[in-house]
Amino acid sequence: MNTALTIAGSDSSGGAGIQADIKTMTANGVYGMSAITALTAQNTLGVTGIMEVTPVFLAQQLDAVFSDIFPDAVKTGMVSSSELIRVISEKIKEYKAINIVVDPVMVATSGAKLISDDAIVTLKEYLLPLATVITPNIPEAEVLSGMTIASEEDMEKAAKLIYETFGCAVLCKGGHKVNDANDLLYYKEGSKWFNGKRINNSNTHGTGCTLSSAIASNLAKGESLEEAVKDAKDYISEALAAMLNLGKGSGPLAHNYVFL
Repeated sequence: MNTALTIAGSDSSGGAGIQADIKTMTANGVYGMSAITALTAQNTLGVTGIMEVTPVFLAQQLDAVFSDIFPDAVKTGMVSSSELIRVISEKIKEYKAINIVVDPVMVATSGAKLISDDAIVTLKEYLLPLATVITPNIPEAEVLSGMTIASEEDMEKAAKLIYETFGCAVLCKGGHKVNDANDLLYYKEGSKWFNGKRINNSNTHGTGCTLSSAIASNLAKGESLEEAVKDAKDYISEALAAMLNLGKGSGPLAHNYVFL
């Protein structure tokens, strides 16, 4: 069985973070493992508490995974401190990890910043250059490119700029009033649009985590980057279309829709 590792925070309600990642990896046919960057008290209404792990303990978790069951792909999610980002980068290089998918969680849909300016600088300097592909949403792509994105043409310009700056493929996710559910992949072979169907489902908690984990799962199975993105988008569309309705706020996806 192919294997994948998620390095991210824990979501106590199970909709995002490592819980969503492991569910996604399992549903996509790979063995999921985790290194936890933080514990959160969280549900569909929001986050009420965060307890970050120490850099030493994160390093111990990564050593434990890499030294025993080497992952065929690695996905990183929200990492809020520079120290933890440096640990992740060091371990990726130390163990020569492959198929690195970075979900650069920096800016919420509302536009609110989720990590400090210092951590963003560290992310750009240490982690993004190691990535196989990064999956920014529109606000995050604006931070990484330094430009405003208001159209599909802007998405193309920003993705190209990010690719040239950090040397990694970029899946610039649509939405955020720029287009429908269309995403742009910019990589060494050029660029490709993946058109999606907007699904009228307000329960979208964990969609970013799920998409990046599905891409990592597909890369772990040996798919090309283009195939991995296409299959991941198909998976997330089906998980949304299942119309799971849990919680009092923005609920989770049906990661196990095939069993419903």
